[in-house]
Amino acid sequence: MKYGCQKRGIGKAVLKAATGVMALAGPMLQNSPLSIQARQFQQGVPVSKKKVNIPVYKEIKKEKKTTSLKEGGMPSRNKKNFRSTKSGAGMTQAGVMSYRRKNPGSKLKTAVTGKVKKGSKASKRRKSYCARSAGQMKQFPKAAKDPNSRLRQARKRWKC
Repeated sequence: MKYGCQKRGIGKAVLKAATGVMALAGPMLQNSPLSIQARQFQQGVPVSKKKVNIPVYKEIKKEKKTTSLKEGGMPSRNKKNFRSTKSGAGMTQAGVMSYRRKNPGSKLKTAVTGKVKKGSKASKRRKSYCARSAGQMKQFPKAAKDPNSRLRQARKRWKC
């Protein structure tokens, strides 16, 4: 499907839009045919009505997709961010901090492992985790039977 400005060549409205895009995209589009014509238009040089391929929108759209994938998500699976199964299988303090940097506004915390007062926030978190992980034990009977599974080790660390 061809639009009006593509049939007749480059229109003034397209060139004005291209100058705005050039300011945003900068060096990425510096030598594209459209940006060259847009620069000529800004300087007042008569612009040819020759058809030009317009890859501007697609390139900017691709760039936006890649940046949105980088934001958020889990930290990398390494010794710094996650405990081994033997040492309790869960996120370390460094892992939690890494996650919170990638996901601003997150309230993720590490496991409640120490002694806690009855009715305190920490005891309520522990009780909630134990209830959730008990459901996991029902869902994954294989992991529930194996004393060295990550699920069982994490429950042991949380003192469930």
